[in-house]
Amino acid sequence: MTDGTYPPSSPQPEPAHGSGGYGFPPGPPAQNGYGYPSGDGGYGYPQAGQQPNPYQQDAGGQPWQPAPAPAQPGFTRLAGPDIPGASEQPDWEAMADRSEAARRKKKRWTLVGGVTVLALLAGGGTFFLLAGGDGPEGTNAQPSGSASPEPEDSKSPAAYTATVEGDDTLLRDSYGSMGIRLGPDLKVGPLGKRFQVVGKGNGNSWGQSAEPVVDVTKSFTITARAYSSAAKGSRIVMSQGDGESFSFELGVNEVNGKQAWIFRVQTGDKGAAATTKTVAAEGPTVLKTPTLVMATYDAEKKNIALYVDGKKAGETGVPAIWQAPGPLQLGRSKHHNIWTGPWQGALHNIKIYDAAFSAEQAAAYKEGKLGPAPKPAHAWLLT
Repeated sequence: MTDGTYPPSSPQPEPAHGSGGYGFPPGPPAQNGYGYPSGDGGYGYPQAGQQPNPYQQDAGGQPWQPAPAPAQPGFTRLAGPDIPGASEQPDWEAMADRSEAARRKKKRWTLVGGVTVLALLAGGGTFFLLAGGDGPEGTNAQPSGSASPEPEDSKSPAAYTATVEGDDTLLRDSYGSMGIRLGPDLKVGPLGKRFQVVGKGNGNSWGQSAEPVVDVTKSFTITARAYSSAAKGSRIVMSQGDGESFSFELGVNEVNGKQAWIFRVQTGDKGAAATTKTVAAEGPTVLKTPTLVMATYDAEKKNIALYVDGKKAGETGVPAIWQAPGPLQLGRSKHHNIWTGPWQGALHNIKIYDAAFSAEQAAAYKEGKLGPAPKPAHAWLLT
């Protein structure tokens, strides 16, 4: 038996007229029926709220059978007489079969589509990794959340760290092997996605390498990005020497009553005034102004020069630079056996080159357009 229909059967002989069979009985229609008698033993359409019983017998003791109706695809007409207004009902079994077939087909397409999308994603990802995907500035794309890579010529790992692994008081040299030990009040701090050191301007605001970094008998360039928060006094970015006096110092000093960036070298021992040479930049603002400072020594030309934000502030001739004993210093300088110039503010992007930059190279460096050569010999706190 199918849902909503009666089981198929062979037609039964027509009963004699007035015999009370399953056709229209003689006489007026019974009340509340559809032209069929009412009662518990009726064999026609039931009254409202009752369900048809296909196994109900007629008055003659024979099972009630519906008259066959013309078959239509997907539908079967209600069994029984052709009553005006009777609706056609769906063939639920056939429709269920078609629905199941459509469902299986949709499932297959969904599975095929999902596999295809996964394959395309996997293929695209592999291609991106192999291709390297250049970014807007021509650099290879990096995974989100990772640190920016260092220059290709750096010997350091791609993920930048400011300090040596396992020692957060030792600045890592990105190009050489010379770490800088930090004093108690020169601390590493964040600078965007990179790092800087910040000094408090007291006797503990210093850093020191294990041995000399700059060979002052040969040409060199030293540079750093600096931010000074001290309104007065001497403030040293870097120097070299821990004996009686320094070989060179780069930083801030008062010149003609105002703060100015200076580069000073010793041409003889003891730190005597007669043997000191200084180049100053009196124009640029110093206090709380991020500044790129650079100093050079040309051993062939026998002169020193100072550049502030890529512009030459001045130069002067020197016979030679005195080679004071001792390592590179950050945030201080030795004058007559006394540490002076404690740094107050921030420092980063500190580099040492084994060559003297020209004015054109200094300007290009400021704009980030310096060619691949020369390369730094040492570098700390890169940005």
